[in-house]
This record gives sequence, C-alpha cells and structure tokens, in this order.
Amino acid sequence: MEEGGGRRVVAVGAGLAGLGAAQRLRGHGSLRLLEAAARAGGRVCTRPFASGLVEMGAHWIHGPSPGNPVFRLATHYGLLGPEAAREENQQLEAGGHPPLPSITYSSSGRALNTQAVSKARDLFDALLTSTRAFRGSEEPPVPSVGQYLRAEISRRVSALGGGEEDARRLQLAILATCLKLECCISGTHSMDLVALEPFGEYVSLPGLDCTFPGGYSSLPHHMLSALPEGTVLLNKAVRTIRWRGSFREEGDETRDFPVRVECEDGDAFLADHVIITVPLGFLKEHHQHFFQPPLPERKAEAIHRLGFGTNNKIFLEFEQPFWEPQQQLLEVVWEDESPLEEPSADLEANWFKKLIGFLVLQPPEQHGHVLCGFIAGKESEYMETLSDAEVLSTMTSILRMLTATWLLAAQGMTSTCWLSPCLTTLRIPGPCSSSSLARPPTAPSTPPPTGPCCQAGERPSDSTSSSGCPALFLSSEAGK
Repeated sequence: MEEGGGRRVVAVGAGLAGLGAAQRLRGHGSLRLLEAAARAGGRVCTRPFASGLVEMGAHWIHGPSPGNPVFRLATHYGLLGPEAAREENQQLEAGGHPPLPSITYSSSGRALNTQAVSKARDLFDALLTSTRAFRGSEEPPVPSVGQYLRAEISRRVSALGGGEEDARRLQLAILATCLKLECCISGTHSMDLVALEPFGEYVSLPGLDCTFPGGYSSLPHHMLSALPEGTVLLNKAVRTIRWRGSFREEGDETRDFPVRVECEDGDAFLADHVIITVPLGFLKEHHQHFFQPPLPERKAEAIHRLGFGTNNKIFLEFEQPFWEPQQQLLEVVWEDESPLEEPSADLEANWFKKLIGFLVLQPPEQHGHVLCGFIAGKESEYMETLSDAEVLSTMTSILRMLTATWLLAAQGMTSTCWLSPCLTTLRIPGPCSSSSLARPPTAPSTPPPTGPCCQAGERPSDSTSSSGCPALFLSSEAGK
C-alpha cells in the first residue's frame, strides 16, 4: 500500500476496472484494493484444460488497435503474439464481426450451402447496421432492436429464398441463428431487451480480434504485479460501505474520514473516497443493504434499469478432430426456427437450441482438439443447473445429429457458471465411456431453471436504458 500526504482511497473489486483504478491512483496518497475472491481478474479467468489453456470469461481483445486501452496495456506488458502487434492487423476494419472459415450444419444433419448462409447473414448484417440511423432519435419506430429486426425481416419475407417455400424457410432459420449470435455479442437473453435508440453508441475499433498466447489472465497478473506490495487484499469480502459519515481511527482524534468500509471478516478501512467496481449483478441484488445510507435514488434507478445478461461457454476436448483443419467455426441452424416466431419457453426441452455453435480453439498444437460452445440468456442459466453428465450427453447428441455420424463422446469437458455464486466453476466429469453417455443422433432433450450476470467484454443492455455499466464513486460529496 502506498502512503503519502494525499487522500486515502479504497477500491472494491479487483477486476480490470479495479486494477486500472489502482494503477491510475498510484502516487496519489494511500490506496487499498479489496477483492472478495481468492484471485484478481474478475470476469477475466484463464484455466488449464486439455493440453493448453481456456478462457472461462473474456476471450478476445475486440478491436486491437491503439485506441483500445486493453490493447495498449497488453502491448506495454509484451503479452501479445507477433500477428497482433503488426501494424496492418491494427488498421484492418473488421466491423466487430471478423469472418472465420466456417461450416454451418443444419438440424437435419447436412452442411448448408455457403451461398445460402452468406445471403441470410449479409441481410442480417445490413439490418443491424441500419439500426445506427436511430441513434439520438427522440422517437425511434419501435423500442427495441429485436422488434425492429423482426419488422424489417417481415417486410422482406416474401422475397426470401427467391419466393421458393423451402428456401424461404431455410433463410428464416439462418436469420434466427444470426439473432442468437447477436444475443451472445450483446450479452442479453433477447434482442427485445436491447434499446434501439442507443444501440448505435457501440463503436467497433479497427483491428482483427486477437487472443493472449499466455492466457487473458496474464493481463491482470501483470497489472497486479505492478502495484506496490500489500495494495491488493484477496479473500476480503466487503459487507457494508458506510459513507457520508465522520469516522476516526483509534488513537487519532485529528482526522475525520467520511467513509468506512466494513468487511465480512471484521476488518474495517477508513477512507476519503471509495471506488466500487463490483459486478452489476451484485449491485442489483445487494445495493439496498450494501450502502449505508442507501444510494441516491438516481443511482439506484440506474442500477435497476440497466440490463445484465448471462453468457456461458462449454469446452469439449476430443481425442481426434471430426472437423476439417481449415474449419475454425462450426455453426448450428435449427431448421424449424424463425425470427418471426416466439422461441419455446420450455427450457427443459429446448435449452440447447440457444447454442450458436462451436469455435475451434487455435492452434491445435497449443490447445489440443478443443471446441468452445457459446450460449446466452435464460437457456445459459438453465444449463448451470444441469449435471456434467447431462451437459456432455446433450452436446454429444447435438454433434451426432448435426454431422449425421456416430461420434465418440468428448473425452473432457468444462463449462462456466457465470450466474451462480461460484463466479466460475470448472465442470470436468470423471472418466466415462462413450456408450454410457451416448444417445442416438435424434433431436436431444435434457433435463432444471434460474435469473441474470454479464461476461467480461459484453455490453449490458435494457430496452429502457443505454448500454453500459454504472460507475460508482462515493465520498462525502457523492450524490449531490
């Protein structure tokens, strides 16, 4: 901890926001950073899996270019590979959706024609881009992005697939998959929860998305190492923040502090200011009792109105790949779906249909043969209630159905639980034979439900508010 003649500051939460605040405040008085977990990094969490590492939370640097503060930090610490450091890569305009060599499977067990997939995707991207026209509009045509997209697709539905019924249905099914992908990108259960007017505020920076060769956690590790010893206290859960008070340290009657931060273990820290960088989900659930006195109404209302969705990942390790070496993304299209129809609310029977597909972790020499599945929303939350065997069995059935082959079950699996209090749980089943977990390649059904948290790097969303997270800075002047 740094001591000095300046103000005394306590920051709560040692994710990237808390660590960034600590770095910025170095040399300006004394600072303590309190973290409830046993590690720093928050929604950045790298774990060993298979023969390499997997990212349980934040996965990429989106828009790795000089305008991106995460990229600048990673470059400063020398954490990126040579490709990401190339100037040409930093200048590439990828539009936030860099293309990957992919194959798209349908629920009928066939690989879809790339031209048909591209046609639907190009339409969806064009419609998504057109939402930017409503930024700053006092009267957008509809409240949400989801409503706008459905209305625009409805206007074009008769022309989809050249008017041929089967081709039209397939185009609608692909558009439904595009909508699910955007739910993952926006960190929401449904695009109906994302406001249309401020949607264009999100700006994609230039640069091809890149990863950290040594894992994303290498970034918070270096940020932590750069701080003076004793600045960050782990396993230090905060119970109550008392602000707008007048507190004195025992034996010192000369100085009053407006803030007292009380921890679960009985420790207390006096400060002039406190910076809160805890997850929005925690604030939604606890802010009424976490702050004494309660927050000003406008801050409490901001916490209430901002949306927060759940994104989870499923990692599957295979002894041998069933995909081609050039394929980096395996997409899933359910042919009976349409963005113009309400998705089923039966999570038990249909949770897996929210899965957008599987990313092939690259390079295989570093990771092994590993697929990373992405799933968002209430279906993602439901998945957290299932056993390891149920999740693995369902993924095996889906892959067999899509490829129309009797694949061996994955030899290893881990998945994230970002909604659950455990923050992130490694779920690795013990040794199991493919026969004991196998189901025939028919439409799978699996068995139990829950409610919201946002993965690092995604944007919170709500149909009544702008995207973004509330930053809380409390001192004797806060709330005026």
